[in-house]
Amino acid sequence: MSKIKTSLVLEGGGLRGAYTAGALSWLIDQGIKFDHAYGISTGAVWLANYLMKSKKNLYDYSVEGITDKRIIGLKALLRCGRIVDYDFLFDHIMVEERDFDISPLKKCRTKAYIGLYDLGIGKTEYYPIQEMNLQQLKASTSLPILGKIIKDNGKELLDGGITDMIPIAQSIADGCNRNLIITTKPGDYERKPAKAAVIQLMKMTYPQCTNISEDYRIRHLNYQKQISMIKELVDKKEAVYVFPSKSSNVTRLGGKREDLDELFRLGRDDMEARREEILALLKKK
Repeated sequence: MSKIKTSLVLEGGGLRGAYTAGALSWLIDQGIKFDHAYGISTGAVWLANYLMKSKKNLYDYSVEGITDKRIIGLKALLRCGRIVDYDFLFDHIMVEERDFDISPLKKCRTKAYIGLYDLGIGKTEYYPIQEMNLQQLKASTSLPILGKIIKDNGKELLDGGITDMIPIAQSIADGCNRNLIITTKPGDYERKPAKAAVIQLMKMTYPQCTNISEDYRIRHLNYQKQISMIKELVDKKEAVYVFPSKSSNVTRLGGKREDLDELFRLGRDDMEARREEILALLKKK
Protein backbone atom coordinates (compact mmCIF):
# COMPACT_ATOMS: atom_id res chain seq x y z
CA MET A 1 0.00 0.00 0.00
CA SER A 2 1.38 3.39 -1.03
CA LYS A 3 2.11 6.00 1.59
CA ILE A 4 -0.63 8.60 2.03
CA LYS A 5 0.53 12.03 0.89
CA THR A 6 -1.97 14.85 1.43
CA SER A 7 -2.29 17.94 -0.73
CA LEU A 8 -4.16 21.24 -0.77
CA VAL A 9 -5.00 22.48 -4.29
CA LEU A 10 -6.25 26.05 -4.81
CA GLU A 11 -7.76 27.69 -7.88
CA GLY A 12 -7.59 31.47 -8.43
CA GLY A 13 -10.66 33.52 -9.25
CA GLY A 14 -9.78 37.15 -8.57
CA LEU A 15 -12.17 38.70 -6.06
CA ARG A 16 -14.08 35.43 -5.93
CA GLY A 17 -11.07 34.19 -3.96
CA ALA A 18 -12.82 35.51 -0.85
CA TYR A 19 -14.47 32.07 -0.87
CA THR A 20 -11.08 30.35 -0.75
CA ALA A 21 -9.88 32.71 1.97
CA GLY A 22 -12.88 31.75 4.11
CA ALA A 23 -12.29 28.04 3.51
CA LEU A 24 -8.64 28.39 4.53
CA SER A 25 -9.64 30.29 7.65
CA TRP A 26 -11.68 27.23 8.60
CA LEU A 27 -8.66 24.97 8.00
CA ILE A 28 -6.56 27.12 10.32
CA ASP A 29 -9.21 26.82 13.04
CA GLN A 30 -9.10 23.02 12.72
CA GLY A 31 -5.30 22.93 12.84
CA ILE A 32 -5.24 21.02 9.55
CA LYS A 33 -1.90 20.75 7.73
CA PHE A 34 -0.85 19.16 4.46
CA ASP A 35 2.24 17.46 3.08
CA HIS A 36 2.01 19.48 -0.15
CA ALA A 37 0.10 22.57 -1.29
CA TYR A 38 -0.39 24.33 -4.65
CA GLY A 39 -1.76 27.78 -5.41
CA ILE A 40 -2.61 29.45 -8.70
CA SER A 41 -3.38 33.15 -9.22
CA THR A 42 -5.05 34.67 -6.14
CA GLY A 43 -5.04 31.13 -4.76
CA ALA A 44 -1.28 31.62 -4.30
CA VAL A 45 -1.85 34.70 -2.12
CA TRP A 46 -4.39 32.90 0.05
CA LEU A 47 -2.09 29.88 0.26
CA ALA A 48 0.76 32.05 1.55
CA ASN A 49 -1.44 33.51 4.28
CA TYR A 50 -2.84 30.10 5.20
CA LEU A 51 0.67 28.70 5.61
CA MET A 52 1.53 31.66 7.85
CA LYS A 53 -1.68 30.90 9.83
CA SER A 54 -2.90 34.45 9.34
CA LYS A 55 -6.69 34.44 9.60
CA LYS A 56 -6.55 38.23 9.92
CA ASN A 57 -4.83 38.62 6.55
CA LEU A 58 -7.15 36.15 4.87
CA TYR A 59 -10.16 38.24 5.83
CA ASP A 60 -8.56 41.66 5.58
CA TYR A 61 -7.10 41.21 2.09
CA SER A 62 -10.01 39.30 0.55
CA VAL A 63 -12.84 41.44 1.97
CA GLU A 64 -11.42 44.80 3.02
CA GLY A 65 -8.24 45.55 1.08
CA ILE A 66 -9.35 44.27 -2.32
CA THR A 67 -12.31 46.68 -2.45
CA ASP A 68 -10.00 49.72 -2.53
CA LYS A 69 -11.12 51.67 -5.62
CA ARG A 70 -7.50 52.54 -6.43
CA ILE A 71 -6.67 48.94 -7.41
CA ILE A 72 -9.09 48.17 -10.24
CA GLY A 73 -10.61 50.49 -12.85
CA LEU A 74 -10.00 54.01 -14.10
CA LYS A 75 -7.61 55.08 -11.35
CA ALA A 76 -5.45 52.04 -11.99
CA LEU A 77 -5.56 52.61 -15.76
CA LEU A 78 -4.42 56.23 -15.39
CA ARG A 79 -1.67 55.28 -12.95
CA CYS A 80 -0.11 52.25 -14.62
CA GLY A 81 -1.76 51.83 -18.01
CA ARG A 82 -3.60 48.66 -17.01
CA ILE A 83 -7.06 47.91 -15.61
CA VAL A 84 -5.52 46.28 -12.53
CA ASP A 85 -2.57 47.87 -10.72
CA TYR A 86 -0.87 44.93 -9.04
CA ASP A 87 2.10 47.05 -7.95
CA PHE A 88 -0.25 49.31 -5.99
CA LEU A 89 -2.11 46.34 -4.52
CA PHE A 90 0.99 44.55 -3.27
CA ASP A 91 3.49 47.34 -2.58
CA HIS A 92 1.09 49.91 -1.15
CA ILE A 93 -2.12 48.25 0.08
CA MET A 94 -0.58 45.04 1.40
CA VAL A 95 2.98 45.97 2.39
CA GLU A 96 2.88 49.68 3.29
CA GLU A 97 -0.63 49.90 4.73
CA ARG A 98 -1.01 46.40 6.18
CA ASP A 99 2.58 45.29 6.92
CA PHE A 100 2.44 42.16 4.76
CA ASP A 101 5.60 40.08 5.20
CA ILE A 102 6.38 36.76 3.50
CA SER A 103 9.61 36.03 5.40
CA PRO A 104 7.92 33.51 7.77
CA LEU A 105 7.31 31.27 4.74
CA LYS A 106 11.01 30.43 4.63
CA LYS A 107 10.45 28.18 7.66
CA CYS A 108 7.32 26.52 6.27
CA ARG A 109 7.49 22.71 6.45
CA THR A 110 4.77 22.07 3.87
CA LYS A 111 6.12 21.48 0.36
CA ALA A 112 4.19 24.35 -1.18
CA TYR A 113 4.35 25.77 -4.70
CA ILE A 114 2.89 28.62 -6.73
CA GLY A 115 2.39 28.49 -10.48
CA LEU A 116 3.87 31.22 -12.70
CA TYR A 117 3.63 31.52 -16.47
CA ASP A 118 7.12 32.24 -17.86
CA LEU A 119 6.85 34.17 -21.14
CA GLY A 120 10.45 33.25 -21.99
CA ILE A 121 9.63 29.55 -22.28
CA GLY A 122 5.87 29.79 -22.81
CA LYS A 123 4.78 27.49 -19.99
CA THR A 124 3.72 27.42 -16.36
CA GLU A 125 6.37 26.46 -13.83
CA TYR A 126 6.04 25.88 -10.10
CA TYR A 127 8.15 27.80 -7.60
CA PRO A 128 8.73 26.65 -3.99
CA ILE A 129 6.89 29.06 -1.73
CA GLN A 130 9.74 28.94 0.80
CA GLU A 131 12.03 30.57 -1.79
CA MET A 132 9.41 32.95 -3.20
CA ASN A 133 9.88 36.72 -3.25
CA LEU A 134 7.18 39.40 -3.40
CA GLN A 135 7.64 39.92 -7.15
CA GLN A 136 6.89 36.27 -7.81
CA LEU A 137 3.80 36.34 -5.60
CA LYS A 138 2.68 39.46 -7.45
CA ALA A 139 3.28 37.73 -10.80
CA SER A 140 1.13 34.78 -9.73
CA THR A 141 -1.92 37.08 -9.81
CA SER A 142 -1.05 39.30 -12.80
CA LEU A 143 -3.67 38.54 -15.45
CA PRO A 144 -2.68 38.82 -19.13
CA ILE A 145 -3.73 42.11 -20.76
CA LEU A 146 -5.38 43.37 -17.55
CA GLY A 147 -2.08 43.52 -15.65
CA LYS A 148 1.54 44.27 -16.46
CA ILE A 149 4.28 41.70 -17.03
CA ILE A 150 6.15 41.22 -13.75
CA LYS A 151 9.90 41.08 -14.20
CA ASP A 152 12.02 39.08 -11.78
CA ASN A 153 15.65 37.97 -12.15
CA GLY A 154 15.57 38.42 -15.92
CA LYS A 155 12.28 36.56 -16.34
CA GLU A 156 8.95 37.90 -17.58
CA LEU A 157 6.15 36.38 -15.53
CA LEU A 158 2.35 36.27 -15.48
CA ASP A 159 -0.50 34.37 -13.81
CA GLY A 160 -0.01 30.59 -14.06
CA GLY A 161 -3.73 30.21 -14.64
CA ILE A 162 -3.06 30.75 -18.33
CA THR A 163 -2.58 26.98 -18.52
CA ASP A 164 -3.18 25.54 -15.03
CA MET A 165 -6.45 26.98 -13.75
CA ILE A 166 -6.64 24.26 -11.09
CA PRO A 167 -3.16 22.88 -10.32
CA ILE A 168 -4.29 19.30 -9.75
CA ALA A 169 -1.98 17.77 -12.38
CA GLN A 170 1.08 19.07 -10.54
CA SER A 171 -0.17 17.60 -7.28
CA ILE A 172 -0.67 14.21 -8.94
CA ALA A 173 2.74 14.40 -10.61
CA ASP A 174 4.30 14.97 -7.20
CA GLY A 175 2.72 11.78 -5.89
CA CYS A 176 -0.06 13.27 -3.78
CA ASN A 177 -2.87 10.75 -3.36
CA ARG A 178 -5.22 12.62 -1.00
CA ASN A 179 -6.24 15.98 -2.45
CA LEU A 180 -8.45 18.67 -0.96
CA ILE A 181 -9.38 20.88 -3.91
CA ILE A 182 -10.99 24.29 -3.40
CA THR A 183 -12.31 26.27 -6.37
CA THR A 184 -14.25 29.51 -6.69
CA LYS A 185 -16.61 28.53 -9.51
CA PRO A 186 -19.84 26.49 -9.25
CA GLY A 187 -19.65 22.74 -9.68
CA ASP A 188 -21.49 22.92 -13.01
CA TYR A 189 -19.31 25.69 -14.46
CA GLU A 190 -18.30 25.20 -18.11
CA ARG A 191 -15.46 27.27 -19.52
CA LYS A 192 -16.15 28.55 -23.03
CA PRO A 193 -13.50 28.71 -25.78
CA ALA A 194 -11.60 31.99 -25.98
CA LYS A 195 -12.82 34.34 -28.66
CA ALA A 196 -10.72 34.80 -31.78
CA ALA A 197 -10.21 38.46 -30.89
CA VAL A 198 -8.72 37.50 -27.53
CA ILE A 199 -6.32 35.04 -29.13
CA GLN A 200 -5.22 37.69 -31.63
CA LEU A 201 -4.77 40.21 -28.83
CA MET A 202 -2.46 37.76 -27.06
CA LYS A 203 -0.32 37.51 -30.20
CA MET A 204 -0.10 41.28 -30.49
CA THR A 205 0.53 41.97 -26.79
CA TYR A 206 3.14 39.25 -26.22
CA PRO A 207 5.11 38.90 -29.48
CA GLN A 208 8.04 37.48 -27.50
CA CYS A 209 5.96 34.41 -26.57
CA THR A 210 4.57 32.33 -29.42
CA ASN A 211 2.96 29.82 -27.04
CA ILE A 212 0.57 32.10 -25.17
CA SER A 213 -1.99 32.51 -27.97
CA GLU A 214 -2.13 28.73 -28.45
CA ASP A 215 -2.45 28.25 -24.68
CA TYR A 216 -5.46 30.54 -24.76
CA ARG A 217 -6.94 28.74 -27.74
CA ILE A 218 -6.96 25.45 -25.83
CA ARG A 219 -7.50 26.92 -22.36
CA HIS A 220 -11.05 25.61 -22.10
CA LEU A 221 -9.82 22.13 -23.04
CA ASN A 222 -7.14 22.24 -20.34
CA TYR A 223 -9.79 23.27 -17.83
CA GLN A 224 -11.99 20.35 -18.86
CA LYS A 225 -9.04 17.99 -18.38
CA GLN A 226 -8.40 19.37 -14.91
CA ILE A 227 -12.04 18.96 -13.91
CA SER A 228 -12.02 15.41 -15.31
CA MET A 229 -8.96 14.58 -13.20
CA ILE A 230 -10.72 15.92 -10.11
CA LYS A 231 -13.91 13.96 -10.74
CA GLU A 232 -11.91 10.76 -11.25
CA LEU A 233 -10.10 11.31 -7.95
CA VAL A 234 -13.39 12.01 -6.18
CA ASP A 235 -14.86 8.79 -7.59
CA LYS A 236 -11.85 6.88 -6.23
CA LYS A 237 -12.27 8.66 -2.87
CA GLU A 238 -8.84 10.22 -3.26
CA ALA A 239 -10.13 13.80 -3.28
CA VAL A 240 -12.71 16.11 -1.79
CA TYR A 241 -13.81 18.86 -4.17
CA VAL A 242 -15.14 21.99 -2.45
CA PHE A 243 -16.82 24.79 -4.40
CA PRO A 244 -19.43 27.47 -3.63
CA SER A 245 -22.76 25.96 -2.66
CA LYS A 246 -24.58 29.21 -3.47
CA SER A 247 -24.36 31.82 -6.21
CA SER A 248 -22.72 35.17 -5.48
CA ASN A 249 -22.75 38.72 -6.82
CA VAL A 250 -18.95 38.75 -6.76
CA THR A 251 -17.13 38.54 -10.10
CA ARG A 252 -13.46 38.18 -10.95
CA LEU A 253 -12.94 41.95 -10.89
CA GLY A 254 -15.91 43.31 -8.96
CA GLY A 255 -17.83 42.97 -5.72
CA LYS A 256 -19.23 45.02 -2.87
CA ARG A 257 -17.76 44.62 0.58
CA GLU A 258 -20.92 43.01 1.95
CA ASP A 259 -20.95 40.48 -0.90
CA LEU A 260 -17.28 39.63 -0.33
CA ASP A 261 -17.95 39.19 3.39
CA GLU A 262 -20.84 36.86 2.57
CA LEU A 263 -18.65 34.86 0.17
CA PHE A 264 -15.89 34.56 2.79
CA ARG A 265 -18.40 33.21 5.29
CA LEU A 266 -19.82 30.83 2.70
CA GLY A 267 -16.33 29.36 2.31
CA ARG A 268 -16.20 28.67 6.04
CA ASP A 269 -19.75 27.29 6.11
CA ASP A 270 -19.19 24.96 3.14
CA MET A 271 -16.07 23.52 4.77
CA GLU A 272 -17.91 22.99 8.04
CA ALA A 273 -20.75 21.25 6.20
CA ARG A 274 -18.23 18.79 4.77
CA ARG A 275 -16.16 18.43 7.92
CA GLU A 276 -16.42 14.65 8.27
CA GLU A 277 -15.69 14.07 4.58
CA ILE A 278 -12.58 16.27 4.73
CA LEU A 279 -11.27 14.75 7.95
CA ALA A 280 -11.82 11.22 6.64
CA LEU A 281 -9.88 12.04 3.47
CA LEU A 282 -6.89 13.46 5.32
CA LYS A 283 -6.70 10.84 8.06
CA LYS A 284 -3.44 8.91 7.88
CA LYS A 285 -3.56 5.29 8.98
